[in-house]
Amino acid sequence: MSTSRTIICLLRNDLRLHDNELFHWAQRNAEHIVPLYCFDPRHYGGTYNYNLPKTGPFRLRFLLESIRDLRNTLINKGSNLVVRHGKPEEVVASLIKQLGSVNTVAFHEEVTSEELNVEKKVKEVCAQMKVKVHTCWGSTLYHRDDLPFHLISRLPDVYTQFRKATETQSRVRPVFPTPEKLNPLPTGLEEGAIPTAEDLQQTEPVTDPRSAFPCSGGESHALARLKHYFWDTDAVATYKETRNGLIGVDYSTKFAPWLALGCISPRYIFHQIKQYETERTANQSTYWVIFELLWRDYFKFVAVKYGNRLFQVNGLQDKSVPWKKDMKLFNAWKEGRTGVPFVDANMRELALTGFMSNRGRQNVASFLTKDLGLDWRMGAEWFEYLLIDYDVCSNYGNWLYSAGVGNDPRENRKFNMIKQGLDYDSTGDYVRQWVPELQSIRGADAHAPWTLSAAALSHAHVSLGETYPAPIVMAPEWSRHINQKASGSGPSPRGKKGPSHTPKQHRDRGIDFYFSRSKNL
Repeated sequence: MSTSRTIICLLRNDLRLHDNELFHWAQRNAEHIVPLYCFDPRHYGGTYNYNLPKTGPFRLRFLLESIRDLRNTLINKGSNLVVRHGKPEEVVASLIKQLGSVNTVAFHEEVTSEELNVEKKVKEVCAQMKVKVHTCWGSTLYHRDDLPFHLISRLPDVYTQFRKATETQSRVRPVFPTPEKLNPLPTGLEEGAIPTAEDLQQTEPVTDPRSAFPCSGGESHALARLKHYFWDTDAVATYKETRNGLIGVDYSTKFAPWLALGCISPRYIFHQIKQYETERTANQSTYWVIFELLWRDYFKFVAVKYGNRLFQVNGLQDKSVPWKKDMKLFNAWKEGRTGVPFVDANMRELALTGFMSNRGRQNVASFLTKDLGLDWRMGAEWFEYLLIDYDVCSNYGNWLYSAGVGNDPRENRKFNMIKQGLDYDSTGDYVRQWVPELQSIRGADAHAPWTLSAAALSHAHVSLGETYPAPIVMAPEWSRHINQKASGSGPSPRGKKGPSHTPKQHRDRGIDFYFSRSKNL
């Protein structure tokens, strides 16, 4: 092996070459660079409370696509991606011993306990083997060191206060340049095979043609998506009006899955928006993408402030709620068998595609926590399993928020499933797309089939309790909107007006409710 200076770049949720400080720094400080990705077996075990699989088939497929894409990019730059299966601290130790020339191990810092534990163990290994450690901060739009709060303990517990202070007192840093070439791997170092889903005890998911996210993982696909959404279609110019959509690819940016794995940089998105505003148009929609990126930042910094309280049942406020742990109710929710069509449609879309709109996420979370009274962590862990765009901070931050034990809680905040369905799926097309049992029920009647006459149900070939469930719970507030539907007054057109009973901040929160790792991005 070569004895020249070598830097290992341990990659985790930063699977890109553009705006990546690790590569920028290593290129200037090493003769050989080892870009390393470890398939950590701890990522493929069970969740902490309910032992659901941590990484489900859709997220794994997206990750494998992203790894293959990054390897191709690095090969084209004269390098390669070294892939290993194992705990990062053990893999790093093995490579240091094997290469004999490693000067430094570099990585981006993460913020939650499992990731921090890996960082601690890598640092311990490096200290024992007399190898330096270099860390960067690169996952947020605003750099941690540039926040207008000198101590993270002073981070406001209300998003609006954070946003206003940050926007007025901080700046977004420029992106790091993309290297034209990368210094090569040390001679003789094997690249390692990228595992298959089967290698990781998963099955390859079936692609559903109805998916609102029929996209592939990887930096090249992320950059292509931005070009399409901004420059090719100008869809970003109407984002604020369309972002509450339910059907199709272009109602929102769909950046969240790529942001979750770091396939695209939030700073790059920001500077592209600024360029778009200069060259095309600047309006509420272009700003709103930045607004959503700031929500993503906020949940990341909240996780830094509160640590493991992010995962505790009493939340950030240590608020005791008598949550239920009824597995029969939970299974009905996660399988889309609640008998409430708007909930069921969204949960089936998630189960069959790994994706769900922001509007859907807010509703199914409210239904689980407020209508069913189930432990919010059941929902958070189910989302962790399935969401392509799962992001630990945004997912748990949003679930805490929805459960009323997180940031800026408001007493008795609850979504009305019937009103929401009528507001955002006024034709019933979304429900019929994902709940084919109701295919023959016309219009908005699909949102409340239990209100139809026996003759109407028979004509639509629906038998409640047999072909489609009767509702497992009924909320008293639904009735006035069912009566409104029957009277023909109807809801406001989708996208024109948000649900009047929901506070504006709650409506406009999070990239893809970042019930993932992401609200409407």
